[in-house]
Amino acid sequence: MKIANIDFGERPLFLAPMEDVTDPSFRYMCKRFGADAVYTEFISADGLIRDAAKSIAKLRIDDAERPVGIQIYGHLIEPMVEAARIAESARPDIIDINFGCPMKKIAGRGAGSGMMRDVPLMVEMTRRIVNAVHTPVTVKTRLGWDDDNKNIEEIALRLQDVGIAAITIHGRTRAQLYKGEADWTLIGKVKNNPSIHIPVIGNGDIDSGVKARAMFDLHGVDGIMIGRATYGRPWIFREIKHFLKTGEVLPQPTVAERAAIATEHLVKSIEIKGERVGVLEMRRHLTNYFKGLPDFKDTRMKLVTENDPAALFSLIEYIADRWSDCDTSAAIPPPLSHDI
Repeated sequence: MKIANIDFGERPLFLAPMEDVTDPSFRYMCKRFGADAVYTEFISADGLIRDAAKSIAKLRIDDAERPVGIQIYGHLIEPMVEAARIAESARPDIIDINFGCPMKKIAGRGAGSGMMRDVPLMVEMTRRIVNAVHTPVTVKTRLGWDDDNKNIEEIALRLQDVGIAAITIHGRTRAQLYKGEADWTLIGKVKNNPSIHIPVIGNGDIDSGVKARAMFDLHGVDGIMIGRATYGRPWIFREIKHFLKTGEVLPQPTVAERAAIATEHLVKSIEIKGERVGVLEMRRHLTNYFKGLPDFKDTRMKLVTENDPAALFSLIEYIADRWSDCDTSAAIPPPLSHDI
């Protein structure tokens, strides 16, 4: 599969952009475990134009992450075009437009999946962005606004016509938010439309090699994007790739292995963001590395309240020792997060 001149090989796996999740340290971990491409958290066009510190910080990418995409969102054409130019200055491999976020504060303003209610505006915005930058432009979106308006086939064709290099489709409508099961049938219908010539990447509910292979085989998608199932589980890319290659389900990492991965992640977070912010922003990840351990409540509270890095590293060592005999052979369900 190729996006423009970027060759991802066969059946590639992508890390979905997720607000407050896919920061540089988490992208690094997912890349280490085999993600073929990673994406930043989504970035507000208005924030970039205002030079807002939080938005500008999200532009930080490293060569070790490549291929890496920067995702932007907004509801007005001119700010989105300017944001795309600013994003391009960070030298990503891909600029992705978010037409999929269902959150009220985003979609309610007409951005994210709210753009699906105004397809001509969506198409014109995309055309302007494609023409404004030299970096390949892709789109992430949903099946439609609701069950009565599943217009993804029309949208995919029209966006292809204005020059996008690939499209990622989440198998839910905006009205569904993250409820119910993702419906891949329409994703497959878009992929198998003879007029579609760009790569189609499927997204929604992929949490195992078994599911990934089924979606590749049943619907013929070019790639799969994984969101919520990666949270606290960056090794899922290794698992899925191993299954796609061998048909064998890898055992879940032991508690000691999880602790080693969490330690590496924490080191990277501190390296990138400094001790205070690096520790604070690891809290949402750390507890999920150890989700499902018995009698873990008090230790979990320490994980999310400890500010001293040395003490936190010691606590992770304690977890590895204290729960060393726990069976982790069954997959631990990931928590919900905003896969946009």
